[in-house]
Amino acid sequence: MAQRSFKNLKKKIKYSLLNSVVNGAIAFSNMMGYKQWLYVCGKLGSMVPLFDKQLKGRVMHHLTMAYGRRKTKSEFAHLTKKGFLMLGKYAGLVLKNFSSSPSSFYQHCVTHGTQYAEEAYQSGRGVIFLTAHLGPFEYVARDLSLSGYHPFIIGTPLKDALLNKLLVNNRTKFGAVAIERGKETYRMMKNITAGGTMAILIDQDTRVKSVFVDFFEMPCATPVGATVLALKTGAAIIPVLAHLNADDVPEIQYYPEVTMKVTGNEEADLITNTQKLTNIIESEIRKFPEQWVWMNKRWQTTPKLVEEMAIA
Repeated sequence: MAQRSFKNLKKKIKYSLLNSVVNGAIAFSNMMGYKQWLYVCGKLGSMVPLFDKQLKGRVMHHLTMAYGRRKTKSEFAHLTKKGFLMLGKYAGLVLKNFSSSPSSFYQHCVTHGTQYAEEAYQSGRGVIFLTAHLGPFEYVARDLSLSGYHPFIIGTPLKDALLNKLLVNNRTKFGAVAIERGKETYRMMKNITAGGTMAILIDQDTRVKSVFVDFFEMPCATPVGATVLALKTGAAIIPVLAHLNADDVPEIQYYPEVTMKVTGNEEADLITNTQKLTNIIESEIRKFPEQWVWMNKRWQTTPKLVEEMAIA
């Protein structure tokens, strides 16, 4: 009992300090210019491997799994180093974005292919915006909100309630609606069938309904939420992915609507279409490999593990 109380106190102090650091960083970001702030954050991000060897090792391992002999050890090392630097910059962008206005947001953001989103939205079928943890992906939610789509943003809540509230408030202050992953299915269906929109990420191995499809040529448990909703409602799926360009400017790229394959075999259609969506995300990651979250345990669930669990 005493040990549990000590752990709870330790956790409370930890998150209290973290909240203070985050709020202090938000305030500090407002005192620095855009370029200078990203430079500092990038440098801080590049220092993470010095303090977390395990995380660095996981990134190297996943890169090796994904690319095998197609890249050298020095290339993997370079990608890992660049990846942490980029993550630092993304964190800086998120912090600076907490106090940005609509006008200041577009001073440092470029969008492409917005006509695909508008065409799909005007069709009245509802739109599922497919995105991924690539580049400054939080900018996607902000752009959708400022564009007037009032998207439902599907995500996993942070462990700390105060930090989660801060993030949710930032995501929703311009018209988005935060929905916890795996919950409020009926509400999402109602929104889509009424011609609404939602943004969903499917590039993580999470505890939701998933199927195995190939990701970097390896079977990977992938959420089927986007596919199920599209097949059931007839909603349009519009891929929208972000990256940071060479000038440290976030670029958001909208792609044409994905044509879903419908054969009448529900199980086969689920796999086929989820594979199609995964291929789009993988293609974008291959363009900007240093900008994806390689520390994510993307391949932690394997077909063999699922089989063993079922037998047990």
